Amino acid sequence: MDYLIDTMDNKYEQLETIGRGNFGEVYKCRDREKNTFASMKRILFRYQDDGVPGSVIRGVALLKELDHPNIISLLDVLDDEKWVDLVFEYLEMDLWRFMGTYPRIGKDPNLTKSFLYQILSDSYRILHRNLKPRNIMVDVDKKIVKIADYGLARPVDAPVAFTYQVLSPGYKAPELLIDAKYSTPVDIWSVGCIFAEMVTHHPLFNGQCEHTAIMEMFSLLGVPNVETWPGVTSLGINLSNPEALVSGVRRSLSDVVKGLEPTGIDLLAQMLCLNPCRRITARDALIHAYFRNA
Repeated sequence: MDYLIDTMDNKYEQLETIGRGNFGEVYKCRDREKNTFASMKRILFRYQDDGVPGSVIRGVALLKELDHPNIISLLDVLDDEKWVDLVFEYLEMDLWRFMGTYPRIGKDPNLTKSFLYQILSDSYRILHRNLKPRNIMVDVDKKIVKIADYGLARPVDAPVAFTYQVLSPGYKAPELLIDAKYSTPVDIWSVGCIFAEMVTHHPLFNGQCEHTAIMEMFSLLGVPNVETWPGVTSLGINLSNPEALVSGVRRSLSDVVKGLEPTGIDLLAQMLCLNPCRRITARDALIHAYFRNA
């Protein structure tokens, strides 16, 4: 049964719960005045006296500055003594659900190319730090993707408090796994993992912990050395026995990401360069040969 969300003005009517997390819950709602759908993320305060968390304030400020067709729009902010409600435009499903719901369409090479281009189109402006299929929303009818969940995002030129408790291991860049300093290349790595997953409909890396994730990376991409990643020996990786850092027989990207055209494999390899300093940038990725016939 529908009922009103207890906001300060009862502007929105709750229809159903569509997500839960440590922060609180996400609801599908109806704007009572406009008769349109919206997505409301309710963030509970851990300690009532603390007020709105700093991460929420930063995320709201950033979203208000961003105006891009591939970024989810923040429509409203409603606060209470115990929580804050962030109201976003409503999209029916995320990329993870889209790939499962529309497997045939989801494996369309042209659609994969279009989605990747859209994701990259705004990646160079901010450091998101939490890119994964569940944080990319899909407008199924218009075939538009929109990046969501900016709780950990920062402007590129803003000072960053380095936190490593971001993402699941399967989308973490190697520099995050070894607690090294990081910047925007971590997002390019995550988008590369998403790119591969759009082609195969399977996560590229399945590591459930950081150690196994590192071994999966090295098994697929090779063990780094001082030539391919200068300074890597100072990051705590013991390279004295490279064979101990891989599992199974090494395979190439073209073996793992079957069906991806050669220019796509080349772009993917540059996005998944272990050395973040040599990883392709979003700007350069957007002019890569892979997109020439898009």
